[in-house]
Order: sequence, then structure tokens, then C-alpha cells
Amino acid sequence: MRVTEQLLQQDLSHIALSINSKTAADVEVALAAESKTIDDFMALVSPAATQYLEEMAAQSQQLTRHRFGNTMNLFVPLYLSNLCANECTYCGFTMSNKIKRTTLTVEETQNEINAIKAMGFDHVLLVTGEHETKVGIRYFEDILRAIRHQISYLMMEVQPLKENDYRKLKDLGLDSVLVYQETYSPQHYAKYHQQGKKQDFLWRLETTERIGRAGIDKIGIGALLGLGDWRVDSVMTALHGQLLQQTYWRSRVSISFPRLRRCEGGAGQQHYAIPDERQLLQLICAHRLFNPQAELSLSTRESARFRDGALSLGVTSMSAASQTQPGGYSEPSEALSQFDIDDNRPVNEVIKSIAAQGLDAVWKDWMPFAY
Repeated sequence: MRVTEQLLQQDLSHIALSINSKTAADVEVALAAESKTIDDFMALVSPAATQYLEEMAAQSQQLTRHRFGNTMNLFVPLYLSNLCANECTYCGFTMSNKIKRTTLTVEETQNEINAIKAMGFDHVLLVTGEHETKVGIRYFEDILRAIRHQISYLMMEVQPLKENDYRKLKDLGLDSVLVYQETYSPQHYAKYHQQGKKQDFLWRLETTERIGRAGIDKIGIGALLGLGDWRVDSVMTALHGQLLQQTYWRSRVSISFPRLRRCEGGAGQQHYAIPDERQLLQLICAHRLFNPQAELSLSTRESARFRDGALSLGVTSMSAASQTQPGGYSEPSEALSQFDIDDNRPVNEVIKSIAAQGLDAVWKDWMPFAY
């Protein structure tokens, strides 16, 4: 059975009831289990688990160090375009925002790469809005051909593509694709995605399988915490990651934890309950205990204080010194930002915080791509 079919068979109402019925005894059973089930994960993200956060954090830290060593991978997002043909109530790129739009040329992208390399980064995440006609596969191919040889590990977070397009980009050196389902609830999804191709819930949900069949090295998933019941969406994310690992075992899985943030144009208001920082830490630890092999990533959406507190407890990858508008690294930009960031520290300060916890910042763990 395909990954997508198994996800669609899940009863989200039943998952919510199961989570909220968990007791302290269920949490203790989950913590003691050598190999965690999805039912154990429900216990670990339940309200009943909040009193066990210290024990969860200790186990999570131990598992992370055992699997990933004393390392923290650093990456930086490079926003290529804020053009978007979708209307989404929570995103600054939504097409109804009447603010200047920008798409970087190959030359402008090269300037951004030069600025990023000068900061020390060698892992880059290319990000765009979703506009297939103006920012589509031909644009992506041109960008990859121009910059791929300069980057040791290249990731993309763009609109869902066809399987053959992923194969083309893999041949050009693409290492990883991030595609967040936003929310696994079709009802909530329809509410927040009001126009454009992103309205197609199923097309987006099937994307990770197209990525897996294309043989991409790493598949990034996650839910935007606050669009739906964050606990239910997190259970679905955990199950999604597990199914991907079982089915597309040649690809690694990465999980991110974006919380809703304020963004341009008045969008990004709270649509549902957003986990607080303590709950977010509980969620990170729960994912680590459930899936010791998964890479867990934390962005600059979160505060410096929270990131410093969480970075040794399960996270394996962090962005730093992020700009969320096209052209923001090489020169001051007036282009539209996707959302506000909270950790504005320069990268050298982030490195100091990582080192202070006995971890090594990893800039590069792959050789540059060779044609």
C-alpha cells in the first residue's frame, strides 16, 4: 500500500481522542519501550506527558548524541523569488499582497551565493513562492547549473513538481527536497488555501512519494504548527516519516517544526492553537524518541533563547543568519519577506552558542557536486 493511501486512511478525530485520553501510566510505558510505536508517540505528545519533559529531554539528548555525534549541521535559506500564484491565509507571499515582487536572475543568485559563502555556509536551501509559469522547472535548471558546483549540499523548498522534474534536478545535483503538508486535515487545509494549485491537497500529499521514487537523497517533511490541531498534525508527520523510511529507504527523512509567525500583509494570524515553547520542546523530544534516525531541523523562526536551549536535546540541523526575502544577503532588500524571523544573530554568535554546549558546527559534510 502506498504511503499516501495509508495516510489518507487515518481517522484524525480518533487520533485526537487517543492523544487526549493518554494517562501518566501510558507515558511511562512509552518512555520505557525500547522501540516506540505510533501509539507511544501519541502518549509522548499528549498533555499527560508535560510532567515528564525532563526525562524525555534526557533520553532525547542521549539518542541524538549516540546517532549523530557531537555535531550540528548549519544551513542557510536562499530565497530566489517571492512570486506566488496561490492565496494562502497564513503566508506573506500570498498573491493578494500588493507589495513588490522579485525573482532573482542567475547573476543576482550568484551574488547571493558569494555572500553566503563569505559567511562560511556550504549547505544551502533554495526557496521560492509557488508560480509555475514564471518560476518553474526551466528556471530551477538554470539556477542549479549556475551554482551547484559551489555548494556541497543543495536543498530546495519550492512548489510540488512532477516525478520526472525531480529526476532532472537530481541529475543536476539536487540533494534534498523539503515539502511541508502544512496540515494533514483536509478540512483545515481547504480553509487556509483559497486559490491556486496549492488548493489540491492530494497533489501535495503525494509529493514525497514522487521525491522518493526519483531517488532524492533526503525528503523533508513537517506541518505548520497552528493551522490545525498541532498534536494531531504531529502524529501524522511522525507516521508520514516512518512510512517514507520503510518505503523509500534509500532516502533519508528530515522533520521540521515551523510554528505560525507574523507575516506581511496581515496574514499569519493565529488560526488554531499554536504550541508554546515548552510544548514545542516536548514535540521535538517526542520525535527523537520515536524515530532516532530522523534528522530534526530548527529554523530562525524561533528565538535565540529557545534555540540555544533546544539545540542539544534532539535537533541535528539549524539555519542561521537567515534572510526571508530575495536578495537579502548581497545587499539591503525591499522585497517581500515570507515571515518574520526571531533569531537575528549573526552566524558567528550562533556558532559560539553551539560550541558552548560541546557541539561542533558542521559547515560541510559532502564534497562539491561534480558534473
